[in-house]
Amino acid sequence: MKSVLLIGLGRYGRHIAKKLWELHHEVLAVERVEERVNMALPYLTRGLIGDSTNRAFLESLGIPNFDLAIVAIGDDFQSSLETTSLLKELGAKLVVSRAARGIHAKFLLRNGADQVVYPEKQLAIWTAIRYSSDRVLDYFELDRDHAVYEIAVPGAWAGRTVGELDVRRAWHVNIMAVKRDGHIDAGISPATRLEPSMTILLIGRNDDIQRVLKL
Repeated sequence: MKSVLLIGLGRYGRHIAKKLWELHHEVLAVERVEERVNMALPYLTRGLIGDSTNRAFLESLGIPNFDLAIVAIGDDFQSSLETTSLLKELGAKLVVSRAARGIHAKFLLRNGADQVVYPEKQLAIWTAIRYSSDRVLDYFELDRDHAVYEIAVPGAWAGRTVGELDVRRAWHVNIMAVKRDGHIDAGISPATRLEPSMTILLIGRNDDIQRVLKL
């Protein structure tokens, strides 16, 4: 369990709070708008109404005691930048800040952010990949060139075993797991037979997985 400081409780921040709560982490959230704090309270250890650009206010929170600080401010870049910088100055161990544009990311990284996330950009990429193919059910980017795809079993692979297909040699991808009736089975072996009703989780280079999708 980690102690997390979450700053900003717009829609993005509330989604983060809810997921952290489901993962059983302790979350202290800061937001200027009282209504937003009240909406997120069911998912917070504690919620405070305050200005995260106020150094004295942030200092009173004991910033070095948190394992992680997330700056989820999305509608005021100046406040996001100031908050990010103050958090690092006050001893934050790890600062993750939200960016909407590439230029924002550069400034955030120069001013204290350890990591930057692009929720709109990342969702846009996921949407384009997910819905531009009838066979892609989910997608998770690992880096610029590699990803994990959940896809329907290609017709040419149905009824054959993992060992028979030897996809690592033939297609330069790896089958991580199969999914049956919504349940993932990672205990696959060369004897695992792929069925049309399954989906499979492939990991590899995007270009190689796109070749598989054309089967």
